[in-house]
Amino acid sequence: MAEPGNSAAETQPRPHRRPNPNEKLVKVFDSEQEPEALVVKGLLDSAGIDSDLTSASLVQDAFPGLGGMLILVREEDAEAAQRAIAEGLQSPAADDETAEIPIIEEPPQKA
Repeated sequence: MAEPGNSAAETQPRPHRRPNPNEKLVKVFDSEQEPEALVVKGLLDSAGIDSDLTSASLVQDAFPGLGGMLILVREEDAEAAQRAIAEGLQSPAADDETAEIPIIEEPPQKA
């Protein structure tokens, strides 16, 4: 017989789903730009944090997306979500190597 708190179901990650609107949800991100909000939602999805992307607009039928976008998560996931967002939106590491292409002043002569 399994002891409470040690079942396999409790140790498995939650299936990815949107938070239930009846749960206590908190805003962890907002943006006027929908693409930026989609990137942040992707960061949360990658971190395994369920989130809901919603429009802040009151005129949703006439102008969808106008007025900004909000990302909501469960209250218990808010701290992890804010950490994931902060880490994901940092600038690239200083050791990020980029290709350097030499600039040729004159194109090579054709034979």
